[in-house]
Amino acid sequence: MAKGLQGFSWTMLLLLCAIQELGSWAVHTAAEGPGLGQPGDPALLVSGRVKRGWVWNQFFVVEEYTGTEPLYVGKIHSDSDEGDGSIKYTISGEGAGTIFLIDEITGDIHATERLDREQKTFYTLRAQARDRQTDQLLEPESEFIIKVQDINDSEPRFLEGPYIGSVAELSPVGTSVMQVMASDADDPTYGSSARVVYSVLEGEQHFTVDSKTGVIRTAVADLDRETQDRYEVVIRATDMAGQLGGLSGSTTVTIVVTDVNDNPPRFPQKMYQFSIVETAPVGTAIGRVKAEDSDVGENTDMTYQMKDEEGVEMFKVTTDSNTQEAVITVQKPLDYESKKVHTVVVEALNKFVDPRFVDLGTFRDQTIVRVSVLDVDEPPEFRPPSNLMEVQEDAQVGSVVGVVTALDPDTANHPVRYAIDRSTDTERIFDIDANTGAIVTGKVLDRETAGWHNITVLAMEADNHSQVSRASLRIRILDVNDNPPELATPYEAAVCEDAKPGQLIQTISVVDRDEPQGGHRFYFTLPPEATNSHHFSLLDIKDNTAAVHTQRVGFNRQEQDVYLLPILVVDSGPPPLSSTGTLTIRICGCDSNGAIQSCNSTAYAMSATLSPGALIALLVCVLILIVLVLLILTLKRHHKSHLTSEDDEDMRDNVIKYNDEGGGEQDTEAYDMSALRSLYDFSEIKGGDGGGGLGEGGPSGNPASERHALPQWVQSPDLDFSVFRDYICRKVEQADEDLSVPPYDSFQTYAFEGSDSPVLSLSSINTWSSSSEQDFSYLGAWGPRFRQLAALYAGRRGEEDSEES
Repeated sequence: MAKGLQGFSWTMLLLLCAIQELGSWAVHTAAEGPGLGQPGDPALLVSGRVKRGWVWNQFFVVEEYTGTEPLYVGKIHSDSDEGDGSIKYTISGEGAGTIFLIDEITGDIHATERLDREQKTFYTLRAQARDRQTDQLLEPESEFIIKVQDINDSEPRFLEGPYIGSVAELSPVGTSVMQVMASDADDPTYGSSARVVYSVLEGEQHFTVDSKTGVIRTAVADLDRETQDRYEVVIRATDMAGQLGGLSGSTTVTIVVTDVNDNPPRFPQKMYQFSIVETAPVGTAIGRVKAEDSDVGENTDMTYQMKDEEGVEMFKVTTDSNTQEAVITVQKPLDYESKKVHTVVVEALNKFVDPRFVDLGTFRDQTIVRVSVLDVDEPPEFRPPSNLMEVQEDAQVGSVVGVVTALDPDTANHPVRYAIDRSTDTERIFDIDANTGAIVTGKVLDRETAGWHNITVLAMEADNHSQVSRASLRIRILDVNDNPPELATPYEAAVCEDAKPGQLIQTISVVDRDEPQGGHRFYFTLPPEATNSHHFSLLDIKDNTAAVHTQRVGFNRQEQDVYLLPILVVDSGPPPLSSTGTLTIRICGCDSNGAIQSCNSTAYAMSATLSPGALIALLVCVLILIVLVLLILTLKRHHKSHLTSEDDEDMRDNVIKYNDEGGGEQDTEAYDMSALRSLYDFSEIKGGDGGGGLGEGGPSGNPASERHALPQWVQSPDLDFSVFRDYICRKVEQADEDLSVPPYDSFQTYAFEGSDSPVLSLSSINTWSSSSEQDFSYLGAWGPRFRQLAALYAGRRGEEDSEES
């Protein structure tokens, strides 16, 4: 084939060269004379002859020349050339001197190299005609183009491969699959070298290709993915429009057949068998079945359902989304004794159905599932399942409350024994007959103590106590009238001395621990011993309450301040029960508005005159006063502590009062009293101007120097008590003028042990005749009053001492 192409190329080359020579000759003969003739030139129009300087036509060179001699391209010629060799022709530009050579005398141009149009389609050069002697340009320099002429040397190529397409199975004939395209590097404007046509080399039984566009289409309508899911189709592209001698190229196209849901699910078996114990709880999985689908992807998704009534009632089927299996579970408790084998129908359906194939057949399949129930040893069952019994509270011990019945559900039907779970009846109020199941009372019942009892009854096989069942039993204790009515509270009432007849004193209500079915109905009356009472009357209001009224004009609490009124209450039975309660009535003094002022009982008067809110308010006020007093005392002591020097010490904070019998002189041996006596200096008290002044300042001296100016209680016959009197008076005046010092609510007195004790003294503390002159300034405004009391007490003690003497 290569030799044929080479011969064809040479034939075309010779033909082109001949055409070129003929054109050059025609132009050269028509263009005689100097100058370049142009179409429309007036000279050409007048004489029919064009004079031009350069004479040549367009130059062509055939690509892929394989000859041994340089390839003649063409000739440049000037019409001024006389043929005597005086003109020298030269060229310059692309490839001049290398690819293209020119004969300087004749102007012939030859190509010395093999050219490729697919690499470069043309070359631009310039021609010069010079005087050989002077090298002067005889003609203006002119540009010309050498075109590389195409030959069919490039085959079509599929540049976008590899190609992969897809088409759905069962697609109709002519369904477009994909498009392929080949490109040819030859010149599409010259000849048919680049005109490509397509054809199928392999796979033409199933696919076709459009010769011009390269679109691949289905050739048949029975493509089945389940039979073959892909095809390898070879497509050929040929140039020269498919004529003989054209070049060609090919590519392989992979066509994938995609799935459609054209296959129904199918069970591999027509029957499946499973077994399960009868005690399996609801929700237990029995087994799994799976239908197969030859489709792929979501077309294999399916759902399952029960088709028969028995299967829907006893079992439940669900779909495992991961494995697409049907999971059969228990939906209702099984019983071997009732039915040993269950036969159900399970149906599989496609989840996604393609409507195009609905008419092709049913997209579902069915299978039979047999479930065998296995027998197990079951505990007894209570029948019937009633859990409520009733018994009256006055039932005798051993009375039958009710009977429970349990049977062995197994075929063997073992005997059943009964018992009571004692954790639910710790007090053993009830017993049960182990053989018959009769429940009897074990103790005396009392509805008022416990109206309901919840117990658990056990039923077990006689020879296998591990097979046990439990039943909760509620026992209601029915009420009988065994409790008399009683007054709701211990009633107490108050009535004014000036009360009028018919005045309401108290409304009486009662309580009854019994709960009769018809409700309570109580009757009120006065017992015979109170019927003749002319002081009070009792009125039954008929709504289970009664009212007590006064029946006389006025009362005298000096004669009788409390009346006890017995009240008889009777219920409606049966049998009727009664009790007597007492109403306490107090006679009180009232104001003009009828408000109680006081009764003979102080506690009752307080409760009658003061409401709970008033009592609370009074207590709050008292607490506030106590807090204020304590706060003021604290501030006062804090104020005095700043006035006291660190070296001084108040005797009142260091001497303890004691009321027991002293030891006389022995007390001085137990305590060193010299330290206390040294705190006071009588020279300060007695010093000054003799007018009762204290220290150097007299009555108006520095209070800080007078703070401890208390007398030492020395028994001396010449002691002048006027000193103490003046001192105390001055202190009292200071306390009365100091408004910041409140009165003290309590006080303590201190005294010193004297030199000895008077005869028949009961204490080692000095007598009150001297203590009456103490400093009571710390009592503030209460000082004068207490001083008087101290003096009075000292006088009485002196009289007593003289009488004893």
